[in-house]
Parts: sequence; C-alpha cells; structure tokens
Amino acid sequence: MQNDQKTKLTKRLARVEGQVRGLQRMIEEDRYCIDVVTQISAVRAALLKVEQEVLKDHVAHCVEHAISSGDAEDQRRKVAELLEILNRPQR
Repeated sequence: MQNDQKTKLTKRLARVEGQVRGLQRMIEEDRYCIDVVTQISAVRAALLKVEQEVLKDHVAHCVEHAISSGDAEDQRRKVAELLEILNRPQR
C-alpha cells in the first residue's frame, strides 16, 4: 500500500474512532435510541468506505502483480481470496 493511501486511510480510521467514542458517550448519556442508531449507521458506512479503499488497493497492486507475474498458482490464490471476501455476508 502506498504511503499516501496509508495516510488517507489512517486519518479516516481516526475519524471512525472518534465516532465510536461519540457513540459510547451517547449510550452513557442515555441519548435517544434513533439518534444512536443513526450514528451507528454512519460508523458502518465509514468503515465500509475504508474496506472498499483497501480492496481497491489490493486489486490495483497485489492482484495486478499476480497477473503480471505469470504465476498461475498466485493468480488463482488472489482470485480465490477476492471471491471469498466478496461472498461473505454483509450483516
């Protein structure tokens, strides 16, 4: 993963961490349930964006490398990994 991508994702995860701490405070303060659920949805969306960026980077570098290497076993392994991840339940 490129350094600029690492920096971007690290910053995004720090924001997610702050959101989660905010959720903890909301629970401690007995905030309105729908407000809490709304914030949980926002955290999930933020984590999904991080996941998408990591997968995009994986395809652009790791999978691309396997394809260009000509190593059929590595190519099959990378495709199998992607299929396994993409077929996992999202809930």
